[in-house]
Amino acid sequence: MTRGLIDDAQRDDIDSDAEESLDDGPLGDETTNPRSRRRDRRRRQAKKRRKVMLAVLPTLLTLGNGVCGLAAIAIAMSTTLQWPDEQKLFAAGILIFGGMVFDALDGSAARLTGQASQFGAELDSLCDAITFGTAPAVIVWQISDRLPQRLTWAIGVLFTLCVLIRLARFNVETGEDDPHDGFDGLPSPAAAGTLAAFAIAMPDLADLQTKEALPSFIRAAATWSLDASHYVIPCLALALAFLMVSRFQYPHVVRQWIGGRRPPHQIGQALFAVFLVFLLHWVALPMVFCYFAFGAPIKSLWSPTTADGESALSEADSSAEDTF
Repeated sequence: MTRGLIDDAQRDDIDSDAEESLDDGPLGDETTNPRSRRRDRRRRQAKKRRKVMLAVLPTLLTLGNGVCGLAAIAIAMSTTLQWPDEQKLFAAGILIFGGMVFDALDGSAARLTGQASQFGAELDSLCDAITFGTAPAVIVWQISDRLPQRLTWAIGVLFTLCVLIRLARFNVETGEDDPHDGFDGLPSPAAAGTLAAFAIAMPDLADLQTKEALPSFIRAAATWSLDASHYVIPCLALALAFLMVSRFQYPHVVRQWIGGRRPPHQIGQALFAVFLVFLLHWVALPMVFCYFAFGAPIKSLWSPTTADGESALSEADSSAEDTF
């Protein structure tokens, strides 16, 4: 058997040498046999086609992102798990957050090990489409049963399509030398995390609703929040879909906080977010993510007005100085 394999290998070498001699020799000249030469050239190009070499660690992290997304979809839509609906949505939201962790680690691992490649970027986008596009749409479908089914289905589809557009635009517009300090439009992990945060907070709201030791206004607020979530979350998905394809500038929070110094007011905001999480547990997550999602557009829309006011004040000051 080994001898047969050796003979086959030798035969392949002889055939390849013969092809090269035909290509280089006078018999392979286009003037004598152009059709054979073109056929041999295509055969050689097929053999020498570039092979994709997988970077093990970044690829495993990226695939872990996709596994989290698929698991979130399976749990959210499962009819065999004997769990309450709130518990299924909680697990799906946690898995989306797990995908966010894998998505944050795979790019860093590829850059640190010098294994960044186009293949990894494309695979990352495909897994992002599952975890941050399809899984949140399933949460929207499962979390809202008060609105017409066609409407919630259309909202989920629109959200997924905007995620696909966002990912395609990012791949086209981002070069290899991009510092990744910010994003044009809301990043798809942040949009998915916002919807997942509401799904994660629902069991805590249900507990607040039934605890007799709490004041009545807290239980009433929890009841109102659970009832309103059936309408708020689909509307929120529409707003997030628009923000993803917009041109509002969003900071790269992880890179900026790890790689640089921050002003005191931003450190105070981070401490306030930690305090909210400590005080309200999972209920604080929707507040934090909504602040990130809607803070940049509000600031962007507000800043031109303030800039115009500041320029008017400066012009008034300069005219007053000229008068004096």
